[in-house]
Amino acid sequence: MAGVITASEPSWIAPFTGLSPRQFSKLITALRREGADPVRKGRPWSLPLEDRVLLVAAYWRTNLTLRQLAPLFGVSKSAADRIIDHLGPSLALQQRKRFRKDTVLIVDGTLVPTRDHSIAEQSKNYRYSTNHQVVIDADTRIVVVGRPLPGNRNDCKAWELSGAKDAVGKTPVIADGGYRGTGLVIPHRRERGQAELPAWKEEHNDSHRKVRARVEHVFARMKSWKILRDCRLKGDGIHHAMLGIARLHNLTLAG
Repeated sequence: MAGVITASEPSWIAPFTGLSPRQFSKLITALRREGADPVRKGRPWSLPLEDRVLLVAAYWRTNLTLRQLAPLFGVSKSAADRIIDHLGPSLALQQRKRFRKDTVLIVDGTLVPTRDHSIAEQSKNYRYSTNHQVVIDADTRIVVVGRPLPGNRNDCKAWELSGAKDAVGKTPVIADGGYRGTGLVIPHRRERGQAELPAWKEEHNDSHRKVRARVEHVFARMKSWKILRDCRLKGDGIHHAMLGIARLHNLTLAG
């Protein structure tokens, strides 16, 4: 059965991946170099690597069920499921391990509604969600995505337990007031009995708020991928989706 959507038609690439055909071609080359398309024994994949990557991106972007998505690529539901399970981890962001001395990072947590209740808990959005700690640099490139934690964990705990803290080491990190006691750079707060902050502290907070807003802009772009609004994936699937979307986000910024 022939599919409707294919990477051989460039007009399908940007709506599902956010990449230009040139950027998409570079991604495919990188994936082959990383071993994402090995020669394997038995029955070969029914789709070339380009179409498989597009299928995974389309699944993350639209959050269609596999029963809805598979016919658009001319494959069975089970084949689409195998493609997502195989390629999802291969698309993951290679998280940065070293930073320049003058680097300043920004962190915040975001909640992703998740149907796998074994890894999610009811959170402040009143839904079963997972907490994801996302660290960006000043250019809004995502450098670290922590492992998902139950959504009822506050950001102070999630910062350490997700592995994000260890990933950035001693690099200075800006955060909001929810990260008190973590050693991160957070806004000034009024002391007990203090009516208002001194003008210089208010000025610092205003500057801090404008810089920290960059991570909120990143979340807004990430949430355009509908799988992060209601994830049906189980186990590590949500983590692989977050890392894959982070990689595509960075590629889009690279131009």
